[in-house]
Amino acid sequence: MKIALDNRSLIKVSGEDAGDFLQSQFSNDLKNIKKNQIQVNAYCQHQGKIIAIIWVFKYNEYYYLSLPKELKEIVLSRLNIFKLMSKVEIEDFSEKVYQYGLIKEKIEKSFKINSNLSLLTSTERLTNCQEDFQWEIACINEGIAEIYLNMSERFIPQAINLDINEIGVSFTKGCYPGQEVVARMHYLGKPKRRLFRFASNFEVFIGDSLDVSDSKSLKSSGQVIRVAKVSNNEFHFLGVFEVEHTRDLIFINNDSNRLVRIIHA
Repeated sequence: MKIALDNRSLIKVSGEDAGDFLQSQFSNDLKNIKKNQIQVNAYCQHQGKIIAIIWVFKYNEYYYLSLPKELKEIVLSRLNIFKLMSKVEIEDFSEKVYQYGLIKEKIEKSFKINSNLSLLTSTERLTNCQEDFQWEIACINEGIAEIYLNMSERFIPQAINLDINEIGVSFTKGCYPGQEVVARMHYLGKPKRRLFRFASNFEVFIGDSLDVSDSKSLKSSGQVIRVAKVSNNEFHFLGVFEVEHTRDLIFINNDSNRLVRIIHA
């Protein structure tokens, strides 16, 4: 199954210092990028909060960064600020290359995200694509988080499960923005919030709060970060949520009539 990912942008990073520069900016170890594979990275601010989740891959020795279109200008601006005197070129390739999500389909020169999902790039518009909600459903089923503009700079990588099996964070690679906060949580703390998959029989929206009646948190117990409609009366979504309340009744926006359930914990 092939889906056009028109909501994603693509940034090309090249030059003599490209690898070292990106290594100093992102949470994962870019030295471990494998051929024809996507490496998940968090781009964090100094407090360890994720600005954007970025899919990084290499092609012909160049680095490419795939991310939600609505965060492109923020990421471009930040990269250009930090490159300073580095021998690095940063180009917006969003209008030059189309991106396609592949679900359980193998195509030559695609980039593997996991065993079921891949990313395909093309300089030409491809035909016979399925509707984009199929991609959202597949990503939610696989527990693949996304950070959009209204959720940017709210969560540390551990809240999105990027630390599990170091899928999106390396704890041995060295410094990057927010690294001290992320490492301190890993070695000295325990995340109070994790990513879970939920279901509801009514529509929910990115940014909706997840609440329980007896939570002592000053904020909501969690928030919705990715949503897909799976049928006429059912929605699945990913939410960052307090671990200690996974067995409690969970409501959307503190409305006791809008009960949701965890379908994967």
